[in-house]
Amino acid sequence: MAGAACVMGLLLVAEPSEARAAQFGPEVTNTSSYVVKIEAPEVEVHTAANTSSAKAGTVKRGQTYQVLSQAEAGWVKIQAEDAAGYIRVPGNASLVEKTSQKVDESVKKRRETVEYALQFVGGKYVYGGTDPHSGVDCSGFTRYVMAKAASISLPHSSGGQSSYGREVTVDQMRPGDLLFYSSGSRINHVAMYIGDGQIVHASTERTGIKTSPYNYRKPVKIVSLL
Repeated sequence: MAGAACVMGLLLVAEPSEARAAQFGPEVTNTSSYVVKIEAPEVEVHTAANTSSAKAGTVKRGQTYQVLSQAEAGWVKIQAEDAAGYIRVPGNASLVEKTSQKVDESVKKRRETVEYALQFVGGKYVYGGTDPHSGVDCSGFTRYVMAKAASISLPHSSGGQSSYGREVTVDQMRPGDLLFYSSGSRINHVAMYIGDGQIVHASTERTGIKTSPYNYRKPVKIVSLL
């Protein structure tokens, strides 16, 4: 906020603890799928996972099919040319596992934003300041971090920033969310949640940019912008 102590000094790089990093959630999700490569000259495709069921078609050596599901006794369901059906793998085909990775961009952005903010721990608080390299106040700090790390534009006031984003509860807050504090009915301080029950904020002229327990004061509003 413009007007509540936020801080200064040497710039220190603070790495997230394992406990805090875990709160971001999985950034990369591994998923597995299976394909069958037909090895026998010709394999019958059945409508059910047994040889007594109706024949739905045939598949030939060298062809590869996505496995839709697996059944008992070595049967798998595939999507053949004409329709889905079942083939028995042993003696007829090879089953191959394919692993793919998917990056959760939201989790990645939250981690990057928190890590960017933490590099300024130890910096100085300057009332009205807008750049943590030279001195910044609380809303100047969150404004700078959100702009540089997440390309989100915010006003230079804690009250103004509190009207942006989606309001969440303490139970729902995640690293990168902004917490707002008040004096009486007026919001006068803003901080960023970094996980593990901690915030980073430009605190006071005496203490500068530092980390604190999120409930060192009772937050009156929490918003998610990421």
